Amino acid sequence: MSLELVLGAFAAVVLLGVIAVRVSVRLGLPSLLLYLGIGMVLGESVLGLQFSDARLTENLGIAALVLILVEGGITTRWEAVRPSLGIGIGLSTISVAVSIGVAGTALHYLLGLDWRIAFLWGAVLSSTDAAAVFSVLRGVGVAPRLAGALELESGLNDAPVVLAVILLASTEAITWVTPVLVVYELLAGAVIGLALGFGGAWGLRRAALPSTGLYPLAAIAVCVLAFAGGQLAHASGLLATYVAALVLGNSRLPHRGGVVSFAEGTGWLAQIGLFVLLGLYSSPARLVDALIPALISAGVLLVLARPLSVIAAATPFRLPWREQAFLSWSGLRGAVPIVLALIALVEGAPGGERLVDVVFVLVVFLTLLQGTTLPWVARFLGVAKGSEPQEMAVDAAPLDELDASLIQVRVPVGSKLRGVYLRELRLPVGATVSLVVRDEAAFTPNGETRLRELDQLLVVATAESRSKAERRLRDVDRGGALVRWRETEPDAKARRPGNPGAPA
Repeated sequence: MSLELVLGAFAAVVLLGVIAVRVSVRLGLPSLLLYLGIGMVLGESVLGLQFSDARLTENLGIAALVLILVEGGITTRWEAVRPSLGIGIGLSTISVAVSIGVAGTALHYLLGLDWRIAFLWGAVLSSTDAAAVFSVLRGVGVAPRLAGALELESGLNDAPVVLAVILLASTEAITWVTPVLVVYELLAGAVIGLALGFGGAWGLRRAALPSTGLYPLAAIAVCVLAFAGGQLAHASGLLATYVAALVLGNSRLPHRGGVVSFAEGTGWLAQIGLFVLLGLYSSPARLVDALIPALISAGVLLVLARPLSVIAAATPFRLPWREQAFLSWSGLRGAVPIVLALIALVEGAPGGERLVDVVFVLVVFLTLLQGTTLPWVARFLGVAKGSEPQEMAVDAAPLDELDASLIQVRVPVGSKLRGVYLRELRLPVGATVSLVVRDEAAFTPNGETRLRELDQLLVVATAESRSKAERRLRDVDRGGALVRWRETEPDAKARRPGNPGAPA
């Protein structure tokens, strides 16, 4: 194909993918199904495009998963998921082990699979999908603890499952050394992710780059570097990627809003490309033969493996049965199990091609079943929550050679900043509100300026006062003008009229 046709086809697929997001919202269907459909239309059964390179599909799939994990980590707020940390880790470790054991045992007897192959199937099916969770779950209003647990699970469980699939797909014997190597790979991956995440955040905060568009590129590059570093160190690159992205996303990054938006766009592009590629790789002629084993495997997951694995992981945290039931139903599968099946195929596992076909059918079936019913299940179990005020958007950029920063703040709807006078903000010494944009008109405020919803503030802060200023603004956003009065009153007294740090 000529370069013009390749670029044109790529642009057309991306535009179709963007339109598919809108269509999926109107129809109430997960967008990944439409992406798979686009790929199958392009493939051998309709338009006749031949593509059957399993190794290339696996490599491109892993690359897409890296970008999806970057988006998931950067857009995840630590304050929201911290209360769910224990449950999330349990779901991504204990739950994975139990799911592999239960699913493997059931499939051994129901499908007559060899024990090792049965556990391989269980491992492939045990991982929830980050793309499915991040795109579907965030549109379902559920309790923060449940949403945080599911986001952490989908971001963290890829690493141990990939290791399990590689071990079970190989012909090497599993000895007592194997668990030690698995623990090393996970711990080393987490350490590498933390190191690069904190190091990248430190560097970006101190770099006055000539273009705002360079900050998102640098942040994504740090996360991809974490994956490469993890793999080169024979550790879990996927875990390193997610941890680095989580650290960066919760750091005081310059132009954080631009970084988040760029990561979201990159994540969508990776999702579109991955699911279209998987649809293109699939062979509809073989999928009919995979229907029965796929439905049996789906039943094993829904009825046995997922509920029992959730009970094992959630029981120590005394979750109510309603929340455990929702966690059991919301174990969304997507591209990850298909990519894992491709890994098994490339590693030379017996029956690898059949496994890919079965997983493809299973993903489509479970996505239709779970993705479309998840909002109803949340309401039925009483775990749905009403709408909440949006998080206040805070974006900052360093000022070259001035040792200061510009902080841009948008007052969201429902924020307790509404109605607060600027003098009541009591910003620390060295920080001042220099400009307010309201109804597309900018003006210089004073202490009697009263904030409104959707106002945009421009705050100038020294390097020493920036973190305190951001913290104070977030506190008032959540708790109102009187929040932590005793703790901040010394700053307020210090900023009497005439003090350089007092707001105009």
